[in-house]
Amino acid sequence: MREAKIVRKTAETDITLALNLDGSGKSDIATGCGFLDHMLALFAKHGRFDLSVSCKGDVNVDYHHTAEDIGICLGEAFIKALGDKKGICRYGSVILPMDEALITAATDISGRSCLCYGLEIPTEKVGDFDTELCEEFWLAFVRNALITLHIVQNAGKNSHHIIEGAFKAVARALRAAVKIDEDCPDEVPSTKGVL
Repeated sequence: MREAKIVRKTAETDITLALNLDGSGKSDIATGCGFLDHMLALFAKHGRFDLSVSCKGDVNVDYHHTAEDIGICLGEAFIKALGDKKGICRYGSVILPMDEALITAATDISGRSCLCYGLEIPTEKVGDFDTELCEEFWLAFVRNALITLHIVQNAGKNSHHIIEGAFKAVARALRAAVKIDEDCPDEVPSTKGVL
């Protein structure tokens, strides 16, 4: 099974994260931020990843370190769980409607980190979550997973729907990218021979 467990302890956060890429969408999330808990549970469900996250962070200050450090841990777990990347489809993309919001997510498990972030979130907060942290989360994830990720907002004015649509769309794009290609299960999908 393609699984990974990451433990990260800093002066700002104490995180334990476990990921199974071949799961069924089960999640056990406790970040100290209800909105982020909800987004990560959606991510697990729509990616069909089993994900557990326990985070004790300096949420009395704000959610910045919690969101960023969980993104780091999730990225580290993805790259570790993928191993040599043999047999993966490598690319995945989804256009996802979330009520009035329409989000496109496309990914390449490339070995190169690149985030192209095109969400225009109209409010500064959803509940007590600073919406600018959505970009910080995905940037931390991409840098540590070493993937290319495009997230584009095609429509939408509801901040909650835009962010929720992004988490669902990215999860589904990643699910397609990490799926084993039955036509070449023992090949790395690159002319270089490595990703």
